[in-house]
Amino acid sequence: MTDKLFAVVGDDARQAAAGRALARAGFQVGGPGQIGWADYILLPLPLDVEAVGLAGLLRSAKPGALALAGKPSAEARRLAREAGITMVDYFAREELTVLNAIPTAEGCIGILLERRVRTLWDAPVLVTGYGPVGQALAVRLTALGAHVTVAARRASQRALARSQGAHWVIPLEELAAAAPGFDAVVNTIPALVLTRPVLAALRPGSLIVDLASRPGGTDFAAAAALGHTALPALSLPVRCAPESAGEYVANTVLEIIRERVEQEAAG
Repeated sequence: MTDKLFAVVGDDARQAAAGRALARAGFQVGGPGQIGWADYILLPLPLDVEAVGLAGLLRSAKPGALALAGKPSAEARRLAREAGITMVDYFAREELTVLNAIPTAEGCIGILLERRVRTLWDAPVLVTGYGPVGQALAVRLTALGAHVTVAARRASQRALARSQGAHWVIPLEELAAAAPGFDAVVNTIPALVLTRPVLAALRPGSLIVDLASRPGGTDFAAAAALGHTALPALSLPVRCAPESAGEYVANTVLEIIRERVEQEAAG
């Protein structure tokens, strides 16, 4: 047990799970009321400045405290600077991005299984984008027997998709030409890629699951007008696997702290 104190801010299931994981790692763990004594402050992902009353929290933090936040805005960083608090974005860490993609992929597969009337086995599924989420999803869909086509902008991503077993790989600019072969699409790109022409080319009554952060990559109004079902599916780790998601956050911030301690010791 260390004498270092974590103040965990936020009351969703992921934050609660992260607090439990930090306690198991030997830290003292408290809530927002302990910020004045805390060595570390764990803030939510994403960080909503107004929802947590960030300005007041940071003003009450003790000098030298380290705030660890998920996707902090420019406003959050400004408030931290004004309070003399160092703020680190734990969601910028690659290991968390990779691990977070696992419950996102599992949650997406759950949506597909729930909303489709046919098996994923032998089904053609289009995945747009091949970052960590696209990768986690495509390999799992392939393992379930789906015929996965990956549409990705970069040649390196397309090569990786091919090496990891994608049934077919295409450049993004070929989406409209390929669309008639699909009635199930998952988007992971946070930019408009499923435009009206692409959506119009899909099979009638298609299911689109958009995993990208707001505003997503789908023209939702066009999808509805064309008779498709388009679902924005945000925060799946919290919704589907909060205990795992919280442990991923805790392990990431512990690694950040370990690295900072080592750097300070090295002088």
